[in-house]
Amino acid sequence: MSYYAPTATRARPGVSVLLLVYLVAGGIVAATHHYWSQLHTVKQIVSALLATVLWPLILVGVNLHIH
Repeated sequence: MSYYAPTATRARPGVSVLLLVYLVAGGIVAATHHYWSQLHTVKQIVSALLATVLWPLILVGVNLHIH
């Protein structure tokens, strides 16, 4: 019997394609709701990051602006 050597594959990083698509969609939703415009303070930056990660909440009407 002849055996084939296993193919050499590189390990993929821990970021999946689904997570990447989720974050891109979050960035688009956050940008269309003006979370990424005028980032001058830490509160505005945190609000933009939260809006990107928690974008489904924006679609149901939750305001993620930190005051």
